[in-house]
Amino acid sequence: MKLDILVLAAHPDDAELSCSGTILSHIAQGYKVGIVDLTRGELGTRGSAELRDQEAAASAKIMSLSVRENLAFEDGFFQNDRQHQLEVVKVIRKYRPEIVLCNAQSDRHPDHGKGGELAKTACFLAGLPKIETRLEGEKQEAWRPKNLYQYIQSNYIQPDFVVDCSDFWEKKVAAIRAFSSQFHTGAAGSDEGPQTFISTAGFIDFINARGREFGQHIGVQYAEGFTTIKLIGVKNIFDLS
Repeated sequence: MKLDILVLAAHPDDAELSCSGTILSHIAQGYKVGIVDLTRGELGTRGSAELRDQEAAASAKIMSLSVRENLAFEDGFFQNDRQHQLEVVKVIRKYRPEIVLCNAQSDRHPDHGKGGELAKTACFLAGLPKIETRLEGEKQEAWRPKNLYQYIQSNYIQPDFVVDCSDFWEKKVAAIRAFSSQFHTGAAGSDEGPQTFISTAGFIDFINARGREFGQHIGVQYAEGFTTIKLIGVKNIFDLS
C-alpha cells in the first residue's frame, strides 16, 4: 500500500498528541495516512505494552488510518544507528510516502529527539539505491519522500508553519483519550496508577491551549505546529494563509 503521508512516532500516542488533527484533516481530504510507532512504550509508568497495543489500535480506528504498525524497538534505548536506520528504511520503501511527519527536533523525553534524528537519517538513506533492503524476500526499490516535517511536542518550539485543525479537534481529543491508561479520561476506573506528567486532568487543557495558541496566529480556533529541515517553496503566494 502506498501512503501519501507516513507518520513516524517514538511511542504510541506521540502522533495523537502532536499531529492527529493534521492526520484527520488530510484523511478527510482523501489522502492515505499511516502511523508506524517505533516502540511499544513499555517503559511508560502507567499501563503495559500489551494495553498500549490495544489503545493504539483503537485510536487508529477513530482516525481511520490506512495502516498502523509497531517496529518494537527498545523503549528508551533505541539509537540512530545502522540497525535501526535499516528497519526504518524498509518501512519508508514499503509505503513510499510523499511526506513523512516525525518527532520533534528535541523534547523533554530523549526518545523524541532520537526518533526525529532517526527518521531524518532513514529518509535520506532510503533514497540511496546502493543500500539494499528486502521485505518478505523481495528486494525493495529506493524511495525518498519529497518532504519531512517534524511535529512539535511537549517543549515549545517556534513552528515554521501551522496547520488548521479546527474542524477535527474534538476527534483529535477522542484519539488521545483512546490511550486511557496514559491520560486522564474522567471515566470511572480508567485513571488508576501513579500520577505522571501527562496523566493529570490539566494535561488535556495544555494540549488545547497549545492548539489555540498556534491557531491564533493564523486566525483559526485550533492548529498544530511543524518545523522543517529545508526551505518550503510555493508557486503561488496566494496559497499561503
